Amino acid sequence: MQKENRNESRKRRHLRVRKRVEGTPARPRLNVFRSNKHIYAQVIDDVNGHTLASASTLDRELRAELSSGSTVDAARKVGELVAKRALAKGIQAVVFDRGGYLYHGRVQALADAARAAGLQF
Repeated sequence: MQKENRNESRKRRHLRVRKRVEGTPARPRLNVFRSNKHIYAQVIDDVNGHTLASASTLDRELRAELSSGSTVDAARKVGELVAKRALAKGIQAVVFDRGGYLYHGRVQALADAARAAGLQF
């Protein structure tokens, strides 16, 4: 029996979370993906299968002011940006999908910044 690697374990945890978390047009899902170098956030309507807003450390707005995309500070800025873009589209409440990651560090910083910027979850 082959041992699971870290990403396969995360994917299994993410599937467990997704059994209970679903984005609707009234309350879409705020999804987080974290890599070693960057962090990404999307606001997704699962019923229609559309991404309503997104932000990442690769965005032009953030790229110039960040020295690295893998820091807690970078995650805060992505959280603020995704919240600003969601609020501009009239989305005020979301459900948070941590993507199988622990609610700690960069994931927590992104969520806290999005809350502080006006998103409700």
